[in-house]
Amino acid sequence: MASTPQTTDERTARLCAETALFMRDHVLSRVSHDLRSPLNAIHSWAYVLERKIDGADAAAQRALGGIRTGVEQQVHLLETLVDKTRAETRKLRIERAPVALDGLIAQTVEDARASLADARGVSFAVRDDTGAAPLDADAERLGQALWLMLVFAAETSAPGTSVTFAAGATPTGVQFEVTWRATPQALTDEAVAHVLEPFARAQAGEPQEIGRHAWVLALCQRVAEAHGGRFESHAVAEGEEASMVLGVVAG
Repeated sequence: MASTPQTTDERTARLCAETALFMRDHVLSRVSHDLRSPLNAIHSWAYVLERKIDGADAAAQRALGGIRTGVEQQVHLLETLVDKTRAETRKLRIERAPVALDGLIAQTVEDARASLADARGVSFAVRDDTGAAPLDADAERLGQALWLMLVFAAETSAPGTSVTFAAGATPTGVQFEVTWRATPQALTDEAVAHVLEPFARAQAGEPQEIGRHAWVLALCQRVAEAHGGRFESHAVAEGEEASMVLGVVAG
């Protein structure tokens, strides 16, 4: 039985769900990593105190035992709940096949326009310098990442502005770049249309740590890494040119 083509709203809902899934798992990864350092410190200091405290002091020994038990319980929760929950995207599996980039780019741009850009009055200027050769990649995952890049640019653009989407060949694969004039306050402006969830937009508007991107872009990073490439983005500043680059290494 042939599958029924998805409507624009269904396609957008699916893309938003994938974006939210990867953002959730990225946040869980940060929680797991950032909680382990203080827990390790507490555990180490407990052993230091054990050597300083009188072994005959039963109350002090019970307190130290409680500290160690509490740390072990928290580590167990991280391993069984946090780490296992994010297993779906931790080792992202991709299915490589020849991809006609002109068709993928056209469909992705159309999806981004229908999802948000048209409602915002944001246009896309597309430049495809990849040539006619197909790329060996996972078309579905790559399309999701490129859609998110375009939608994020539209989310941080003022109405009536333009976003440039360029694709070009590299010695090892293909590089996609999105550039635009940033208006970060548009992320939380309720007077304009949005497609990304409020929490994601609010976090994306905050100052980012050096070398780290907005959490909502986690899907782009994982897709790039799964293809042997890299994803780069920087915090958007009011009125300045912003860019995102996703590189894919041919299989």
